[in-house]
Amino acid sequence: MKVIGVVGLPASGKGEFSKIAAAMGIPVIVMGDMIRNAVHEEGMDPTDANLGAMANRLRSEHGMDAIAQLCIPELRRQTAPIVLIDGIRGDAEVSVFRSIFPGFHLISIESSFKTRLARIKARGRSDDFESADELRKRDFREQGWGLREAMQSADIHILNEKTLEEFSHEVHRVIKQIGCDP
Repeated sequence: MKVIGVVGLPASGKGEFSKIAAAMGIPVIVMGDMIRNAVHEEGMDPTDANLGAMANRLRSEHGMDAIAQLCIPELRRQTAPIVLIDGIRGDAEVSVFRSIFPGFHLISIESSFKTRLARIKARGRSDDFESADELRKRDFREQGWGLREAMQSADIHILNEKTLEEFSHEVHRVIKQIGCDP
């Protein structure tokens, strides 16, 4: 099984990349779902503050690769030849995936602060917000988990500043380039 991971700052396009891959028949495991499940199990609302606090708690209690470790059983259950991991947030997670899945490919999705803020304002998720200060705080929190280092270690970097159609073409091209065309 080939495993590809997607990393990037909030609202850079990781979720769109995953939707496109899923439409191509590639199963997607969303790392944020592991955190959302933990928040739900604690009876908390899925706000940005609660999700961030839970992510910090899991990493504090179980190590910086805690969320990756939660994904591994789900990855091993997959029978598809290609699986995508959406939402890698740190270099410790990348190290785990690289050590367990030979040929692991990491793709970094990159967008400007202005573009990401506009996307957050438009998408309407429960953990979203509308201020630039809140996005800066979230960026800072996630960079504390090794996000920048993970992005820098990516095998492929995609700049996502154009239309969704152009981004979709780029996603298809990259998936084919790394030999993961289902």
